[in-house]
Amino acid sequence: MKQTHDGAGSGGGDAPSPRHHRKKGALALVSVFILIGIVAGSALGVWQVQRRAWKLDLIDRVETRVHQPAKPAPGPDTWPTISRDGDEYRHVRVTGHFLNDKETLVRAATDLGSGYWVLTPLESARGFTVLVNRGFVPPERKDPATRAQGLLDATASVEGLLRISEPKGGFLRSNDPAGGRWYSRDVTAIAKARGLKNVAPYFIDAGAAPNPGGYPVGGLTKVSFYNHHLSYAITWFTLSLMSLAAGLYLVREERRARRRRNAFRPGGTT
Repeated sequence: MKQTHDGAGSGGGDAPSPRHHRKKGALALVSVFILIGIVAGSALGVWQVQRRAWKLDLIDRVETRVHQPAKPAPGPDTWPTISRDGDEYRHVRVTGHFLNDKETLVRAATDLGSGYWVLTPLESARGFTVLVNRGFVPPERKDPATRAQGLLDATASVEGLLRISEPKGGFLRSNDPAGGRWYSRDVTAIAKARGLKNVAPYFIDAGAAPNPGGYPVGGLTKVSFYNHHLSYAITWFTLSLMSLAAGLYLVREERRARRRRNAFRPGGTT
């Protein structure tokens, strides 16, 4: 029996259906997300590789600074140029008199437990003031009267590591100067609260030389850096490759579907 195909060749039977339009729209949207995954994953992976190189260079520079002989603490003429990358953890020394009545206790979590850092202003013999983190005290030594031997009145020389100010608080809590509650070593805020003038924009973490009476305990600075950039880079590159694989799979399946559609069209082969 002879069969006829209504509309064949007239174009009416080949008009795209609403379902076909929806499918094309969905494919386009999925393709956009796949492209974003490839581009974003690659870009972020490259960025993490660059960050890793920067971090390794920083670690090398810090290791060199820490083990160099102590140099005089930077004076006012160099303060504008001091930066975290260029100066933190420099091994420095300073000589002067401690202002024990203006010490500040800052919350601390150390290998010795929770307690406080004791930050005491030191009037240097060179005419400026610098905050010295003399070390850690447990809560029961919070009152200066419980560590009176460590309140040095004579001229003192301090060697330690230069540290950059820590503004905006810490431990997810903001500093409260009015209430005397400090969670970070914010040099500017502490200097203002204590009425100090001509204060260095950094503080010094004192070394491990013991203080009279044993407190504060110095030398607890952690010289370490998180360096997970390689794992982050691998994660982002993996996401990019997965997006690429998804894109190739989508292209292959679409080509297969198109061949099947063409095979069942009039004039196609079955």
